[in-house]
Amino acid sequence: MSYERYSEPVPERAPKSWRSQLPHYWQLVRGDRQVGTLLLLWPTAWALWLAAGGVPPLGTLLIFAAGVWLTRSAGCIINDYNDRWLDPHVERTKNRPLATGAVSPREALALFALLMAVAFALVLLTNWLTVALSGVAVVLASTYPLLKRYTYLPQVYLGVAFGWGIPMAFAAVQGTVPALAWLLFLGNLLWTTGYDTWYAMVDRKDDLRVGAKSTAILFGESDLTALGVIYAGFFWAMWLVGARAELGLPYQVSLGVALLVVLAQFWIARGRGREACFTAFRLNQWVGLALFAGIAADFALR
Repeated sequence: MSYERYSEPVPERAPKSWRSQLPHYWQLVRGDRQVGTLLLLWPTAWALWLAAGGVPPLGTLLIFAAGVWLTRSAGCIINDYNDRWLDPHVERTKNRPLATGAVSPREALALFALLMAVAFALVLLTNWLTVALSGVAVVLASTYPLLKRYTYLPQVYLGVAFGWGIPMAFAAVQGTVPALAWLLFLGNLLWTTGYDTWYAMVDRKDDLRVGAKSTAILFGESDLTALGVIYAGFFWAMWLVGARAELGLPYQVSLGVALLVVLAQFWIARGRGREACFTAFRLNQWVGLALFAGIAADFALR
């Protein structure tokens, strides 16, 4: 089976006023579900604090905080736009605004363009290197949704897209992207691949039915073993980040807390149930928070 089986478009409803559409737009950008925003925010915050050696300049912090929300929201829109033929046939996504026709594809693209334009305007307040890197971010955000049609590794690609704020943060603060930034980028890529595999495990049966691809399908019955390897790589990379940045006890404690949260994920989702895997995915926001707290506390106590 493949996407072609589900290629008939979702009927569009008659145009409505923008005020009446606001709740649908809010749902489209996942305004009611901010876990994804936090999963993008924490690595960006790690990078800003490491690049600045503590609290970053307020202006830079505000630019990146706003940019995280804008780009994550835009990413949700373009994801739903590309999946509008698939989402009506997946239990978790069948009530999304584009899947139901509450928002038209044209409206979605217009909102995507608006959010990306505002995000780009914010980047223009930084430096030329950050602006150049932002061009790559646009390409990554726009092309990620296509990966599930052609490869089993969309989760890895999402890791690249979600981690691109790391070199941008270093570029904005330091005017360069040092080796530490790429090591942190690697750690985040592994982490994102891990938590998005939990997310893909929620939809695995539906994805198999409609012909979509994911790491959850690629790993099959070896999914928990593969996740164990991925998370082990993540902690190894983050330990190396701490060593290279000369982070001390607060950061080591935060790594321990993060490890406990990850172990809880494996225990909760050991039976691979939909709700259990979704809970495991959501718990990763606390992994990100724990590591940020360790980084911030380490610099604050110096």
